This record gives sequence, C-alpha cells and structure tokens, in this order.
Amino acid sequence: PGSGRGSSSASAPGAPTRPQVAASASASSLTVSSVATGEFLPPEALKEMKANLIKFLPFKYLAKELTSQAEILKKVLRDNQEHFPVVFSQASHCLELVCGVEVKEVDPREHIYIMVPNLGLTCDVMLSSGQSMPKAGLLVLILSLIMQNGDRAPEEKVWGALSRLGVCVGSVHCVFGEPRTLLTHVWVQEGYLEYRQVPYSYPARYEFLWGPRAYAETSKREVMAFLLRIKERASRAFPPLSAEAAREEDEAA
Repeated sequence: PGSGRGSSSASAPGAPTRPQVAASASASSLTVSSVATGEFLPPEALKEMKANLIKFLPFKYLAKELTSQAEILKKVLRDNQEHFPVVFSQASHCLELVCGVEVKEVDPREHIYIMVPNLGLTCDVMLSSGQSMPKAGLLVLILSLIMQNGDRAPEEKVWGALSRLGVCVGSVHCVFGEPRTLLTHVWVQEGYLEYRQVPYSYPARYEFLWGPRAYAETSKREVMAFLLRIKERASRAFPPLSAEAAREEDEAA
C-alpha cells in the first residue's frame, strides 16, 4: 500500500517512545485461536489482508520506523479489528520465514511493534530504504541446507531446494532477484558463503560452505534454534490440516 511509506505515529528505533518498557515476546506468537471470529473470515479476504500487511511491514523495517496496531488497522486492515490477531500472526510468520525479519512488540499497552533482523545477520543493512526487500530469511535457509549436508552443500541440492520454493536459477524472483547472482557473487563477496569447486571433481562440480562472516554473526546452534522456532510457530499460526489433507500432502511429498 502507498500509505506504507508514510510516517509512523511512533518514533524511530533510535528514539524509543517508552524506554522503560522492554521488548516482549515475538508478536508472531499470537495464534489463530486468539480470536474466534477469525475462523469465519472468508479465505480470499484473509489472503488479501495478509498480502497487504506483508507488503506494508518491510517498508517500516527499511525506513527504520516503528508501527502500531492502530496504524495497521487504519492503513492496511481497514479497521477490521476483530481479524487483526489472525492476519497479524500469519503475516508476521511469513515475514520471518521469507525475509528473516522478526516482529516484536515493544509496548504491550499501546501495541507498538518493531521489526528486527533474525540471528543478528546484517546482510540487509546496506539496503537503501524502499529499494529492496530483506533477504536474510533466504540466507538462513541456505546456511541450514549446508549444515544438513555435512557443512558442505552440493550446488545441485541448493538449487533443487530453492526451485521447490519458486526461486529458480535464471529467473528473476520478485524478492530475491536472480538467485545464482545473489548466492555465488553477492553473498560470496560479503563473506556469508563460500562457493568452490569440489576437489578432484571432473567434470567440475561446485559446493556451498558457510563463509567467515556467517560464523562471525551467527552460529549453527542459533540457526537450528531459529528453524525449530519457525516450525513451532507455523503449527500455532496456521490451522491444522484435516486428516485427509495431511494424507494427501504426505503422498505428494
């Protein structure tokens, strides 16, 4: 929404409105069961509200601005207050998973929120406001894939995993751009990843490893804890599948 670039009613993170209030638990800990009326929200309306909020929150993050429940209701959800917990919870979860940005409540009384990068990764610091979406979520995914493959992930496994998420080599993604350029040039130059030829491979094969900056800014334990937290929140934030739907999903997998 165009209003996403407007100034927030709250001050910027550099000047907290209520310094005596410590940051509470993540806002995404809200659950669907928080409000019964959300269960009767038409699926298309829920999808549209969630999509609009996912567009709005990154603008506040890149502008280093706080936001509030009142601002979200006015500018994004059109005063649909009864559906706020459901939409906000699911949008926050998607933002954390895709962009690597966590939404935290810094003032529980006024419901004021701040967006912070996950795991201390600073790969989005150089982004100019409004010019690009945060990409730390994808970086965390790549780092976890490397861990799961004995600390060195064959590039074919990485590209295969990304393609299942709709991020395909040779195609420009709306958030991540062209993935080969991002992974093998941008993040290699920034020190987050290493991209090298597998020793003695012929024809040449390549693999990804953690780069020195990734080791400096996070750890394997933090990445695993993040993935477990994401999985737990997903089970709370989204309605469980029916037995039949779960069986169909298992068969498809």
